Amino acid sequence: MADVILYLVNRKSFSLILNYTVSHLIDLLNKKELSIIRPQIDSEFHRDFDVDIEGDILEIFDKSEDSIDTTKKISDINSEFKNDLILLLAKWSSVAQWSCWDARLFLYVEPFLEKDIISVDEFLEPKIWHIFQHQLSKLDQRFFTESIVLDWMSRREKLGETMEPSEDPKILPTMNSHNESSQLLFNFIKKTSQPELDLMIGRDYLNSELWHLGKDKISSY
Repeated sequence: MADVILYLVNRKSFSLILNYTVSHLIDLLNKKELSIIRPQIDSEFHRDFDVDIEGDILEIFDKSEDSIDTTKKISDINSEFKNDLILLLAKWSSVAQWSCWDARLFLYVEPFLEKDIISVDEFLEPKIWHIFQHQLSKLDQRFFTESIVLDWMSRREKLGETMEPSEDPKILPTMNSHNESSQLLFNFIKKTSQPELDLMIGRDYLNSELWHLGKDKISSY
């Protein structure tokens, strides 16, 4: 199973960095000054470390130094690595990240959509998360989280699985995991309504051009 990964991207920061020239961005990276202007993280969540993203960006420039015009703006470059670079810059511009196994979204998300999800690939579509956000706006966190835990318990019982911790030591850790993950998901999705943030949707091992930022794919930037 692969993780579906959601980011909250600060629109202003992302737009700003796309207007940097390649040479200016490289200069900031080499001087270790880029992290100074990274948007502040939401303390409730985590995100990729500065050093990891910056290292990946420099690696792209190293691989493509003969093909990229460093006087051009990031948004104007023509390179086979452009989508990879844009995705990294969107991650750099994020304030929060949430992820989970894609199969768990059939428990966390599908029941609130009023429609059946046929494939996990549908969870990569912005319209699904827009519907989900609308549905969550009618609920409170406690109801949402309790609904998920009760649904999980019901599904286990239908499969003939025990709910006795003495018989299965994984029961309580799994229940706590669902509780914590669903609470964070609820709070995360609530924040997508903030006008300065765009939702970015992707998955482990997904090609960069197939990630969505807002309503558009990364390849459109």
